[in-house]
Amino acid sequence: MVVEPTTDSPEGKGRQARTRLARNAVVEAARTLFVERGYAATTMEAISDRSDVPAATVYRLFSSKLGILRALIDVSVAGGEGAAPLADQPTAQALLADPDPVRQLKGFAAVCREVNTRTEPLYRILVSAAGSDPDANALLAERTRRRSAGQDLIARALARAGALKPELRERDAADIIHALLSPEVYQLLVIDRRWRPQRYEQWLAQILIDQLLPR
Repeated sequence: MVVEPTTDSPEGKGRQARTRLARNAVVEAARTLFVERGYAATTMEAISDRSDVPAATVYRLFSSKLGILRALIDVSVAGGEGAAPLADQPTAQALLADPDPVRQLKGFAAVCREVNTRTEPLYRILVSAAGSDPDANALLAERTRRRSAGQDLIARALARAGALKPELRERDAADIIHALLSPEVYQLLVIDRRWRPQRYEQWLAQILIDQLLPR
């Protein structure tokens, strides 16, 4: 009988460490290749060669090129391998509980700037891939739903605190937040119009305050 090493054993921990290293190598190689060549022109074999991870291992870890892109986006949004989903992280939880709505919106503008700075090249890749790949299109729709659900929490927190403009419904506030915090607005201002990310963050904070809170 063959006894598999447990995750707590030295052998199990060593295997976990090797798996993490391989995943990180594949993800970073894919990031470089997707930006250099585009999603469609990047093959699993090219990712294997660039990462120095055998192709069979790449397929075992991610199953497909789309699986790698999904993992890459998840890591970039969360801020690192193994990081909790953005909405569950201490910073977001603290902002949702902040009793000062101005400080709350300024904080979320900073979070939005940080996330968009990390993910903007990948988002463009995903949008491009979604135009011709149904699975990539489904991933884009999933990412949009998840982003919307997280941003709805901001509108809900403001509504429950009675901080919104009297004429503004929670649903309307959620729509405004979803539009202003979108990757498209970041791309338009920071990439196309060459704003500094800090200027974008300051503008975003001020327009959220103007649109959502009473004067």
